[in-house]
Amino acid sequence: MAGIVITSPEGLAELKQVVLEAVDQSEPPGGLREDEPLFGPDSRLDLDSLDALQLSMAIQARYGVRMPDSKQTRLALQSLTHLAQHLQAAREQQQQASP
Repeated sequence: MAGIVITSPEGLAELKQVVLEAVDQSEPPGGLREDEPLFGPDSRLDLDSLDALQLSMAIQARYGVRMPDSKQTRLALQSLTHLAQHLQAAREQQQQASP
């Protein structure tokens, strides 16, 4: 999918909306920082494994990137920044693989 660079400020803002909508959450007070944990004890969103599944489906629908249940996916879902970098790299791989 061509278009916005996911790691740009505009791309991160869009990704934040995708994440919040997928997990049916509002942005926490003070905003959701790009480096803030999405999962785990330090997360203000209090997301669980069902949220991870919903998020991975939303990402595949919006960005065309499959998020299998793997160590790589768990690393990508650490924060918005990690997720954006993962998606940008996956998008670049898909573009290189296309004729």
